[in-house]
Amino acid sequence: MERRTFIKSATVVSASFFIAKDMLAKPKGPVYGHNKMKYSMDTKWGQLNPSLNPVNDCHEMVQDGKGRIILLTNETKNNVLIYNKSGKLLESWGHDFPGGHGLTLSKENGKEYLFITDTNRHQVYKTTLDGKVIMTINCPMETGLYKKIEEFVPTETAVAEDGSFFIADGYGQQYVFHYSADGKLISHFGGRGEETKNLDNAHGVCIDKRKEKPTLLVTDRTRNCFKRFDMQGNLLEVIALPGACVCRPVIHKDHLYAAVLRSPDLNKENSGFVTILDKNNKVVSNLGGTAPVYKNNILQPMAQADKIFANPHDVCIDDDENIYVAQWASGKVYPYKFTRV
Repeated sequence: MERRTFIKSATVVSASFFIAKDMLAKPKGPVYGHNKMKYSMDTKWGQLNPSLNPVNDCHEMVQDGKGRIILLTNETKNNVLIYNKSGKLLESWGHDFPGGHGLTLSKENGKEYLFITDTNRHQVYKTTLDGKVIMTINCPMETGLYKKIEEFVPTETAVAEDGSFFIADGYGQQYVFHYSADGKLISHFGGRGEETKNLDNAHGVCIDKRKEKPTLLVTDRTRNCFKRFDMQGNLLEVIALPGACVCRPVIHKDHLYAAVLRSPDLNKENSGFVTILDKNNKVVSNLGGTAPVYKNNILQPMAQADKIFANPHDVCIDDDENIYVAQWASGKVYPYKFTRV
C-alpha cells in the first residue's frame, strides 16, 4: 500500500510540475504572427522618463557584439540610446544629428563601428560606439548628379566584408553609391526612372550573405518591393511585396525581416506591420498584418490586421530571436519588444 501511495503521489506531483511549466511557458497576452514565426508583444520594453531621455522618431536599431541594443533617434537631447535586452538604459549620447535616420553596425579588425545617416545635414558619418566621428561623407557633387547639396538625402548604409560601404540616397535622387573603406567613391547605380533597374524611395540597403555569393538588397518602397542587385549594381531579382511600403531589409540567419511603414491599399498612415520572409524570400509571417497568401506562387496584397503599430520604421533581431520594433511619427513611443513563442 505504501508503494502504491508513493507512486500515486509522485504522479500527481509530476503532473502538477508539467502543468505549471506549461502555464509559465504560455504568453500572458495575445500572440501575433503566422506559421512558426509567432510572438508575444511587450509595449513597456525600453520606456524611459521622456524628460530625461526623450525620443522623437525612433528610426533604427542594431545589436552590438556585447549584446546591447542600440537605438538611433532624431532627438538631439540624446540621439543614441543604448539598452540591455531587458530594456534597461545603459548609456546615451549624441546631440548633433537632427536628421538621424539610418543606423548600421560594422566590424573591422575586431572593433565595431556605427554608420549614421542624417537626412537634415545631408551627410553620412562613421563613428565609434561611444559617438566619436571618424569619417564624414558629403554629397557626391563630383558625379554631376546633384545641383545642390540639399538634393542628397541619405537614408541607409551597408558595409561589405572588405570595409567598403554602400549609401542609399533614399529621400534624394534614389542612387546607391559604393565607397571604398577609406571613403573614396567607386561607383553608383539605380536613380530615378521608369525602368525596373531604377528606384523610387530607396529607403534601405543591406548585404545578403544567405547564399554562396553575397548580393545587395535595396528597398523600392513606392513600388512595394525589394530589388536584388549584384555587388556591381546589376539587377538580378525583384521581390514583390504587394500592400507593403517596406523600410530597410534586415537579415538574421535564414530570414529577412522588415518594418512596413504603411499599407498603400489603406491609403493612410498608422497602418503598418512587420513582415518576415524565409530564405526563399516567401513571406511566412506578418506581425500585426494579414496572413500571407500565395495564389499560383504569387503573393496576394497584404494589409494591417491588428492595430498594434502606427508607423513602424525598423526592426532589430537579437541573438535570442527577439524582435525590437522602432516607430516613426507614432506619438514618440519607445521601441516594442516581441518574444518568440
